[in-house]
Amino acid sequence: MSAWPTLVVVDPAGYVVGAHAGEFTAEMLGSYLRSMISAAESKGILDRTPWRLTPDPSSKSASGLRYPGKVAIDGSRIAISDSGNSRVIVGNLSPDGKTITVTKEIGAVFDYPQGLCFQQNVLYVADARNHSIHAIDLTSGEVSRVAGNGRQLRTRAEMEQLSALSSPWDIVIHKETMYIAMAGIHQVWSMDLASRSLRVHAGTGGEDIRDDRNSEALLAQPMGITAADDVIYFADAESSAIRASDPRPEGSTRTIIGTGLFDFGDVDGTGDDVRMQHQQGIAVAPDGNLLVADSYNDSLKWLDPVTRSAKTWIKGLNEPSGVACAPEGAYVADTNAHRILKVNYASGDVTELRLQ
Repeated sequence: MSAWPTLVVVDPAGYVVGAHAGEFTAEMLGSYLRSMISAAESKGILDRTPWRLTPDPSSKSASGLRYPGKVAIDGSRIAISDSGNSRVIVGNLSPDGKTITVTKEIGAVFDYPQGLCFQQNVLYVADARNHSIHAIDLTSGEVSRVAGNGRQLRTRAEMEQLSALSSPWDIVIHKETMYIAMAGIHQVWSMDLASRSLRVHAGTGGEDIRDDRNSEALLAQPMGITAADDVIYFADAESSAIRASDPRPEGSTRTIIGTGLFDFGDVDGTGDDVRMQHQQGIAVAPDGNLLVADSYNDSLKWLDPVTRSAKTWIKGLNEPSGVACAPEGAYVADTNAHRILKVNYASGDVTELRLQ
């Protein structure tokens, strides 16, 4: 199969009897599964004996993190979306940047939180499975929903009203506007923070890689987003691409690296020769280069947005999906290793952060 996700149906006799590439819902399968079950029962080949499955061992790390998705830095403040535990951790970094003193743990309202963004004394959170954006008042600890209604966008009416979101995966604030990587519908949205009004910034909703005016461009599951020099950069995971968008509504979206929905690999180089795979995190470093979490290649890579040249920096991670750049080093959510790392720019030394 060349598309993700792809669902394959295997009948009780062990034959592949159907496949569907692309996103789908359980309701779409209902009638098909019922007919297949009925046919198997009539043939006497359906075995309803329950499977005895042994639970996997706990995937929590020694620090208690479980599949952390994103990380944000603001001076000495750090925030972690501890996605597998459906909580957000906020803390202060030690002077050497290697220890976190936890000041807040917020979990009751979230379901698989992802993108994080500080703005003064507020931390915004992209709550992926609640299809919402929340704001945490870091003084009082109060949490409020600022976008979305807790249900996934499904209908044309909801799209016209912008009353629901669909798997918001990352966020960035640029000039009092929040930009949202709306992974579930292949778009980037924006929200004016003063009025909280939403609009579709880029993408028609169709899944592909096509440069055009923002309103006509095609995106493919954006999962990481950042901003610098009046440009919105995002990691378009399904096309294994890094894209750039003019923040003006009348602006355009262009591709820095990436060539097609099914073009991926692990190749450094320049322009269309570069190959990455399912990048989920992106941040701007102090020197203006982009740091990319090349998730399915278990790597961190540097990308020059002007020359379009890419170079591997760190290998051997475990599906990293979030990155944040501080003055002296990068912080990485090494998701499948259940840890947060600090990587020194100058030496490349990698240190696992301790939580206390």
